[in-house]
Amino acid sequence: MPDTVSRPPKAPQTLDLAAPPDDVNSVHALLEAVWAAHEDVGPIDRISFETALIELASNVIRHGDDGDGVVCSVTVDVTEDRIEARLIDSGPRGDIQLSRSELPDELAESGRGIPLITALVDVVRYEHDADGNRWFLSRRRSG
Repeated sequence: MPDTVSRPPKAPQTLDLAAPPDDVNSVHALLEAVWAAHEDVGPIDRISFETALIELASNVIRHGDDGDGVVCSVTVDVTEDRIEARLIDSGPRGDIQLSRSELPDELAESGRGIPLITALVDVVRYEHDADGNRWFLSRRRSG
């Protein structure tokens, strides 16, 4: 019978950013560190989750800045069966409609972010409380 070594789970990784001067490149760097720690995450899961999280972070940075910048905390956790992200930002309450999953008209200049995100992950949640906007993304890892 072969010996099996039980490895402790890897801790979630967190990034705190302030935009400006930080931008989505900081989120890319966080994800590079996450993927380096979790080499078993397949390319489709990586690309899908990364695209969703970068789109979300980009929207938060772009729309959450009311003139004083936006502060944001992003935590990414990888488990045996899921990839999850929690994002908390200091921006104003957004008019977020997660149930609208249709892409806007091809000539529309905005409105693609949420439909894109919901197409790439299994769970998208948004709420606003006294601490700001809270986002949760979750994607089931493929086989």
